Order: sequence, then structure tokens, then C-alpha cells
Amino acid sequence: MKAYTRVQNARKGQRPSGAFFINQMIDNFTELHGDRRFGDDGAIIAGIGTLSGTPVTVIAMERGTTIEDRMKRNFGCPSPEGYRKALRLMKQAEKFHRPVICLIGSSGAYPGISAEERGQGEAIAENLMEMMTLKTPLISVVIGEGGSGGALALGVADTVIMLENAVYSVISPEACASILWKDAAKAEEAADALKLTAHDLKQFGVIETVIPESEDITPEQLCATLKSELVQEINQKSKLSVDKLTEQRYQRFRKIGS
Repeated sequence: MKAYTRVQNARKGQRPSGAFFINQMIDNFTELHGDRRFGDDGAIIAGIGTLSGTPVTVIAMERGTTIEDRMKRNFGCPSPEGYRKALRLMKQAEKFHRPVICLIGSSGAYPGISAEERGQGEAIAENLMEMMTLKTPLISVVIGEGGSGGALALGVADTVIMLENAVYSVISPEACASILWKDAAKAEEAADALKLTAHDLKQFGVIETVIPESEDITPEQLCATLKSELVQEINQKSKLSVDKLTEQRYQRFRKIGS
């Protein structure tokens, strides 16, 4: 399948987003709100629950389903308070030794003036720094379109899993084509060059696991497969000492691109 077709699949309106995966995989989920600085961001759902009996913290990007819900959630583009809420929940998870699961599915962080006024770049950078040394297992899953630093702000993990029709890139194909060739119509060519598909990224060591998708696999079956993979990863990472866990995470990122 062509790379740009994967992009289009990742953007489909009916594609399950963060809330669906939480409802399917996490038992007794309790959502927690606010960053304790400014407010709450509907583009990021965060809370605690159990995964096959193991207490976990879950942080998910959510674009909404109805047009009203999507407007409320800013079409899944987080603001600084969303990333700060996510970090608050990660630090809480560290305190209580709960593994953290991040579900990534956003075209990018909200680029508006209000977000910049409240420190969008700083919020993303702080997440990158803190996640690198977080003393509890971190698993990230790219479930849809993972775009730019807005996605990476939840992507510094011990293991990164991608659904087969998800994409993960520093820039959208359209924006890339506009910059390189001054022509957004060349997005398909840009998508091939960006190597943003799950199979490309696994080959480069950016991610560890690809969850297969096909037309005959239902969203519920996809969740069951992902849940099994998450349980396995959390069990493995939980056996490591804190020093070993953080060192492996550091070395994981050092190897990318070398």
C-alpha cells in the first residue's frame, strides 16, 4: 500500500480514536482533569484504570466523534494545558509506580496564538525532557495520525507500537510538499520520501511493533490484539530496575539515526 494511502486511512473520520481504545481496553477508568496551572484540555483524555488487573495511567489524544465534540476537543490538537495535564499524570504515575500508556492520534499541537502565549513549545519540550527520565514503564501507541512535536510529546517511551494504518512524522505530507516544492499537490511524493509508515519506521528502529490492520479485522479485534501486546510489554518492563529501565530508554533514542 502506498504511503499516502496510509495517511488517508489514518485520517478517516470513522477511525477509532483515543476514547474508543480506552473504553475497550481499560477497566474502571477514571478521568482526571486539569493541569493545575490554567485549565483542562479536551484534546487529551488522561486518567487511571486497570489493564488486565494491572493499575495503569492512560493518556490519550482525542479528536471527538460528532462535530460538536470535535469543536470542544479542538479536533484533537492539544494546547499547552493538555501536555501539562499529561505530564502531571505521568509524575503521579511515577510516584505510585504505575506504568503509563500513551495513545497518540493528532495531526499536531494547536498552533494558535493563544497556545503560543501559554507556552506551547515549552510544554512540549518539558514533556520530552521529563519522559526521558521517568522512573516507571512508558509505552506509546500511535493509533492514527501522529504529527510533529505534538505527537512526539507523548512518544518518548520504552516501547513504541504503531497500528499498521497509522503514520508518524515530523510534518504532514502536504506541508512538506509546500515547503520543498511550493506545491501541496505533491503530497503523495512527499509521503513516500518522509518514510512515515509503520513498516518504514520499524525498519529504522523508531518503533518496535506493528499491529496488523485489514478490512476484515474489526476495531474490537484490533483492540484485543493491542491489549495483549500492551500487557506483554508492561510485564517485561516492570521486571527491570529503575536504573536499567531509564538506561535502556536513553540508549533506545541514542541509536535512532546512528
